[in-house]
Amino acid sequence: MDTHPLDAHRPATHLLDTQRRTQIFEVSTLYGAATLAAALDTGQFGPRAEARRILLVSNNAEIPETALRLDAMTGYDRIAARFDEVIDWNEAIRPNHPGSWGPRTDEAPLWQRAFRTAWGLSSAPVELIVESIQVNPAQALAAIFAESPVQVYADGLMSYGATRDELPQQIACRIQRLLHLDLVPGLRPLLLSEFGVEPELVPDDAFRKVLAEIAEAAAGDQQVTQAIEAAPTALLLGQYMAALGIVTAEEEEDLHVRMLRGAAAAGHRSVIFKPHPTAPARYSLALNEAAAETGVKLTVLDGPLLAETFYERCRPQLVVGCFSTAMLTAAVYYDIPVARVGTEMVLERLTPYENSNRMPLVIVDHLVPDLEQGQTPAVPGAGPDTLEPLVRAVGYCMQPNLHRGLRDEVVGLLHDRRGDDSTGRYVPPARLTELDLPGAAPPGPAARLRRTLVRGRRG
Repeated sequence: MDTHPLDAHRPATHLLDTQRRTQIFEVSTLYGAATLAAALDTGQFGPRAEARRILLVSNNAEIPETALRLDAMTGYDRIAARFDEVIDWNEAIRPNHPGSWGPRTDEAPLWQRAFRTAWGLSSAPVELIVESIQVNPAQALAAIFAESPVQVYADGLMSYGATRDELPQQIACRIQRLLHLDLVPGLRPLLLSEFGVEPELVPDDAFRKVLAEIAEAAAGDQQVTQAIEAAPTALLLGQYMAALGIVTAEEEEDLHVRMLRGAAAAGHRSVIFKPHPTAPARYSLALNEAAAETGVKLTVLDGPLLAETFYERCRPQLVVGCFSTAMLTAAVYYDIPVARVGTEMVLERLTPYENSNRMPLVIVDHLVPDLEQGQTPAVPGAGPDTLEPLVRAVGYCMQPNLHRGLRDEVVGLLHDRRGDDSTGRYVPPARLTELDLPGAAPPGPAARLRRTLVRGRRG
């Protein structure tokens, strides 16, 4: 029988101390795993000897069987070595999909018993460390291990936004802290703040060391060697917006072309294009044609590598993206100037308003220079005084029922900014009308009904 790729990190169950405290770390991305590794290295989860550590790997892609596996990413083995065991969550719940499956309430104790047996947990106390607590698989784990304390870690800009959905009280009351990276120095996350959960920073130097460790694992990699030989001065970041239904595939391809033309106009003659690791494969004829037209040498690198590996190895002078977290990583951890393309279009398209991608979009749009408008790429550093009030206002407008205490502050801000065109860029008049906020459009009958309902909920 073939050995599963993750089994290399799975010790024999009978060798485990089944009464020792067990920490289960749920991950779906190498970037998130690197965040956890940095927190482990700085002792934020206690001494290693005091707990058995399980890395629970989940592939949340729409079709996991066709997506790049986490254990195929360069540098994964170095991260996995920090854990006592690695378990494949997709295999554990097969044939269910990790993004949609959760136990029925009456079946949760049976699932816990099954996993305790399969994973050799016996009656040991369990701690959960999860990402994206508002969705599965984190919620499924929290429901199954219903008595376990929960810690949440955030691996990107979404941590600065409001919690996407109202959490069940039986989960919310168990959340002990939110670990996050300082991607916008000084900005405090809104995520889980409605429950009084305190954010805790993962130290910059620890995370930078982990990224360097992952990059070291890429020494001799053919694609990295190819990139170094191309002597690139700019790196373009692809995302997976078409797969999420935010834009069409053609529009996303055009966005990449706009990034390349913007880099060319800024004087860059050798450019790397790095697709997102979980984006569907798509050959970009248009991008190659644009490179030929502008006289730019284009290197497309679609291997199992973090963008940060290229920052470490190739030292580009510019990173261009739409609203990727990797843009802020380039600026904060590598001091690389960044520029944005296409945020205004995506802000207009993004639905519903409470979509979790909105806050990363707002932050990047507010902080990062627009390459197509001729603005000079820069390292943003700490956010301006306008950023935190904006984040709080957008967070309230995304989830007004979770952040009722922010309403007076948001009303005051909107009063002060009347006539400022940028307000509508981030909170359109229709949303202001729905929430009965300053700057709203004159309401019609349907809007008046929505206002009444919103006021009733606030009351």
